[in-house]
Order: sequence, then structure tokens, then C-alpha cells
Amino acid sequence: MNQTRTFLIFAWLMVAVLLWMEWGKDNNPAPAPVESAQQQVPPSPGALPGMVPDSDAGIPAAKDSAIPSAKPAGSTGAPVADVAAAPVASDHRVTITSDVLTLSLDGGNVFDAQLLQYPQTREPGSPPVKLLDADPAHYYIARSGWIGQGGTRVPELVPEDPQQREIDLTTGQPTVQVSFVSPPGAGVRIRRTYTLSRGSYAIAVHDEVLNTSGQPWQGYIYRQLARIPPQTKRGMTGMTNPESYSFAGAKWFSAADGYEGRKYADFVDDGPLDKTVTGGWIALLQHHFFTAWIPQKDQAARFGLTTSGQVHGIHAMGPSFSLAPGEKAVTNARLWVGPKLVSQLAAQDVPGLERAVDYSRFQLFAVLGQGLFWVLAKLHALFGNWGWAIIAMVCLLKLALFPLSAAQYKSTAKMRRFQPRIAQLKERYGDDKQKFQMAMMELYKKEKINPVGGCLPVLPQMIIFMALYWVLMESVELRQAPWMGWIQDLTARDPYFILPVLNIAIMWSTQKLTPMTGMDPMQQKMMQTMPLIFGVILAFLPAGLVLYQVANGGLGLLQQWVITRKYAEPPPAAAAGKS
Repeated sequence: MNQTRTFLIFAWLMVAVLLWMEWGKDNNPAPAPVESAQQQVPPSPGALPGMVPDSDAGIPAAKDSAIPSAKPAGSTGAPVADVAAAPVASDHRVTITSDVLTLSLDGGNVFDAQLLQYPQTREPGSPPVKLLDADPAHYYIARSGWIGQGGTRVPELVPEDPQQREIDLTTGQPTVQVSFVSPPGAGVRIRRTYTLSRGSYAIAVHDEVLNTSGQPWQGYIYRQLARIPPQTKRGMTGMTNPESYSFAGAKWFSAADGYEGRKYADFVDDGPLDKTVTGGWIALLQHHFFTAWIPQKDQAARFGLTTSGQVHGIHAMGPSFSLAPGEKAVTNARLWVGPKLVSQLAAQDVPGLERAVDYSRFQLFAVLGQGLFWVLAKLHALFGNWGWAIIAMVCLLKLALFPLSAAQYKSTAKMRRFQPRIAQLKERYGDDKQKFQMAMMELYKKEKINPVGGCLPVLPQMIIFMALYWVLMESVELRQAPWMGWIQDLTARDPYFILPVLNIAIMWSTQKLTPMTGMDPMQQKMMQTMPLIFGVILAFLPAGLVLYQVANGGLGLLQQWVITRKYAEPPPAAAAGKS
């Protein structure tokens, strides 16, 4: 098998992988479509079956709790639907705005969240991305509340300052806060404070519980994310549309089992989730953005999944507390509402949270994707442009793979040098392909030509190509990022197909430097169609990925041309024979 034939196999393998990805996305079951306005109205998240069992036994207690669970002896408990099914009064809502977030919330729910620095489109005046939304058609909220002994309802919290309905982060102010408290007369006083920090998408949620009832009190906190799964636009499926393949569903992390997840379509089929975790987190992910509850790292919680109609949710129940009269308990959590920014996720110092940036379900591509993005981020800090960072990364990869590439091009050049002798062998043996192959391999052995050694760089380049595919699709840092001229979004396809056409020209030119002697006519025709096949595929992939391929192919063509000029001259005997 000669070098060109082996390259052809790898090229077709890459095409097969791309087509497999396309097939996989098209055959994934999609969430049930929303049929009508009446059907869009979801039940209260508190009423989701399985959110809290009829018995609250087994809910982990805080370290300073005097009992192992929130359920008092002899109590039968009550479902959480009795606690949270009632709608929250609209006059308790407060709007709080930082430099990156606008939230509409009350004492138990975050109803709406706008990401002020992320417009929905590149069109001027485009509204910001709305991640959380109380609209029944796009239902998605974050919720947290308290449940007392026997499942008794804890009165809803009201604004501590009834006059504060809109609170903004002023210039120079590092944080902005809003507090909610139990209404007068409540036997257990709860004070919840939301804190937004400048430039941060992590909302600090601080709860203080004071037992003023004169009797022992037992209870626990729950935190939940619930939504109707996002719908992919009709006709926008497959590998050319990231929203149709990017992971959409629930993710959670525990120190014991690491990073786990479940797509919305698998919430029921894959069985219940019931896991007690300390130091973990729960999340709902979609393309580029996600929400997550991060409980206090030294307090245990019980993780679970819920479904009710179209609404899907994940929750963390606990810890539980037992408070004597006058005793106080404190629990903290963070609510992440925002983009999958690698730098900010790392700054949270939460184990596994960076895995919310889901480069691939395949571990190899996930690890390689993290490394590629790290290099890209460093180069972006240097050049200030993601397009030039991609080109610079290609140069670094070419340097790293230079020994392998040099071996590939040197082998190709030597084969080109001996094309006249291979042609003589083909003429001598005619249709006897077996003898021709044996004679050709004998020639390679005599002249120390390794026909497969030149294929060594092909596999790592293909793996890097596929890993970069997921990096460009998943990295919100590159969302709507321009390169230059006609490329104004590296995560969208080239609007004028200039880069795919350049790639066709580069591949065709590379073929002209690659000998096809020894290949049968069918293989030669397959090889000649490869530039066009890749051009068509790349025409609908992200421009950043095509830019990588053009830069990689262009540098490879230049390197091959230089080495070919050095090693491809015909041997002296062949040159003398021609004269």
C-alpha cells in the first residue's frame, strides 16, 4: 500500500466521521413540540412529581444539626406541592441589575434573567439573551425554598424594604444586594439575601433561619432548576447547526462519581436520580449558556430529577436543621445564570464546574478541546482577535508536528522522484497487479522509502480537526466573534464560501505534488474528488474551522513544495537515460 492510498483511507475516514456526526444528531429524539398556548402552561415547579418525596426522611442534615433529618419522629410528611403550588404574588417581585445581569426575583424564585452583554443576534439593537423566563412558552426558572416539619408550608418571603422594586449597580459599586424576610408573625424568621457582584454571573444566596416560635423547629432547604426544554428551529438540525447537537439537559457533579449528565429525552427512561452529595452542584445546560445551583461545599444535599408534562427539572434537597427556641442556622449557595465562560467558571473554585463547557461526550476530544482552548485563549490575549489566534495556533501545531510532517513530505517527494521507474514496472507487469505490487515494494525497500511513514501526521491532524470543531461550536467566547472583512462570526458559516473555495484550491494543488503512480483508475478518481467533497462539507461548517483548515493546508502545501523541490529530482540514471 503506497502513501497516497493510505492518505486516501484517512481522508475518507474523516468524511465518514463527519457524516456519522450528522446521522447521530438527526437521529437523536427531540423534545416534544409545544402544541398550543394552553398546553404551554407548566405546572408549578413545586408540584413536579419526585421533587420532594411524600416523606422527607433521608434528607441530609447540616453538620451542626441535632438530628439526622428534618422529619420529626412520627410525622407522615407532606408533598412539596402543598408548599409551593400556590402562585407567588406579583407585588413581591424585585428587579435587580448589575453590569452583566438583569434579574426579576422574589423571596423564592428567579423568574427572568437577561444577559446584558450577549445580544441574541448581531443585528443592531438586538435584545439581550433571556436565559430565565417566566413566559409559559419558554418556561425556565430557578427556585429555592424552606420546608418545615411534616412538610408544613413556610410563609413566603417579602421584600425587606417594600419601597425597593428596582435596584441597580451604580458606578464604582462592587456589589448590589436585595433581601427578603418572613412576614410579621411567622414563628420561624427567614432572611434571604441575593448579592450580585460586578462582572460576575454567580449570584450569592445567603439564608439565615431564626427560630422565634418558643418550640423546637425542624426543616430543610431545597434548590431547583426547572424548564421546558429548548426547541430547535425547524430545518436547523445536524452538525451545521450547533444548537441541534450541543448538549441540552441536566448535569451534576459529585466527588465520588465525577461529572454526570442526562439529556431531557432520557430523564424518565434512564431511571431516577437519588444521590447524596457534599461539595457538588446541579445544572441545566444548553448551547453557550447554563444555570447551576452550587450548594455550600460543606453541607450535604440529595440530588434528584423531575418531570411533569413538558417541564423538566433537577433539584438538591438539604441540608436539614433542628433549631431550639432562639437558635439560628445559616446556609449559603451560589446560583450561576450566564454563559459558559471558562475563566469565570475556574474562578468559582468549584470542583468540576469547568466541565459545564462540554466540548465532547468523548473523553479524548474533551481533554484535547480544553487544551486547544487554553492555547487559543493565550493567543487571543496576544493578538486580540480569535481569527488570528486560530492562524497562530496552526503555526504552533505545525512546529510541534514538524518532524512528522517533514517525514511525510520527504517520503512523498522520494516517491515522486521514482515515478519513472514505477511506471516502467507497471508497463513490465501489465495487468498482473500482484507482481507489480511486489516489485514496487521491493523498490521501496531498496531505496529506503517508507510508503506508510508519510501517513503519521494525518491521524493527529484529523483528531485536532475534530476537537477544534467542538471547541469552536461550544466556546461562548467565540460566539459572534469577527475575524476580518466578510467573516464577522467565526462560529457561523462563511457567507460567501470564500474559505471553502480556497480550501478546494489548496487541496487540488497539494494533490498535484502527490504522486498517484501505482493507483488504479478508480482510486485516482476517488482521490481527485476529495477536494470537492471536503469543499462541500466545509461550506456549511463554522468559518473558524474552515479558517483553521485553510491555514493548515496552506502551510502544509508550502512545506511540501519546498521539500519536493529538494528531494524529488529524478535519479541521475533516469535523467541520463532520458537524454
